[in-house]
Amino acid sequence: MSFWTWIAIAAGAAVVVLIVVNVVRVVRHPRVARVTLADPERATTIDASGAVRSVQAADLVLPDRALDEMWDPMHLERLARTYWRFLTRVTLGMIRIAYTERERFVVVLTRPFVLLRFQAPEYAMDAEHGVVRWRIERGILVARQGRGGNGYLEIEIERRACDEPGMACLHVRVAVANFYPSIAATFSRPVYRMTQAFVHVLVTHAFLRSLARLDLARSRAGRFERVASVSTARR
Repeated sequence: MSFWTWIAIAAGAAVVVLIVVNVVRVVRHPRVARVTLADPERATTIDASGAVRSVQAADLVLPDRALDEMWDPMHLERLARTYWRFLTRVTLGMIRIAYTERERFVVVLTRPFVLLRFQAPEYAMDAEHGVVRWRIERGILVARQGRGGNGYLEIEIERRACDEPGMACLHVRVAVANFYPSIAATFSRPVYRMTQAFVHVLVTHAFLRSLARLDLARSRAGRFERVASVSTARR
C-alpha cells in the first residue's frame, strides 16, 4: 500500500477511537444541565490598534443543589482545568498544557513549540460571581505589542435568578481581551478572522456545551483542593 493509503487508514482509525471515547464519556457522564449559547452582539471585535476582544457565553440551567455543592474556589479551579482538558481532547492530544509554578504553556505536543504562554492564573470569587484569569505573556500566536501580560483569557461564572422551582441558573462567559494576534499582524485581519478566530469560537462553543455534563477535571496545581482538604480535616 502507498504512503497516503496508510495515512488515510491512520486518520480513519483516529476518528473511530475519538467516536468511541466520546460515546463512553457520554455514558459515564449523562447531561445534568441544559445549556443555551448566549454570545453578546459583536462577540469578536478588533479595535484600531489591532487588539482583539472575543466573548463567548452560555446559560446553564441545573439543579440548585448541584450548583450549591460546586460553588467554591476548588470547583472554580477545576472548571479552569476542564477548559484546558477539553482543548487537549478536541485536538486529539496535539495541543497540550504545560505547567510551572508561575506560568502555563499551550504547546504543540511539547515545549519549545509554545503557542501561548500565560502567567499563573488569578482567582476571585464571592457569593454571586467567580472569575479565573490568565494573563498573556507571549507565544507564537502573540504579536510583539501583545506581550507582557496586558492581554488575558478569563472564565467568569455568575449566578442568576431562575424561574424554575428547584433549579438554578448559571451564566458562563469565556473572554479574550486585549489580545494582539500575530496572524493579523503578519498577514491580515481577514486571515485571522477566517482562521484562528473562527477556530477559537468553534472550540469555545463546544466547550460551553460540554458543561452540560458537569464533568469537571481535577486540577493539576490543586491550589484550592489542598485548602479544601485541610478545612475538611479540621471539621
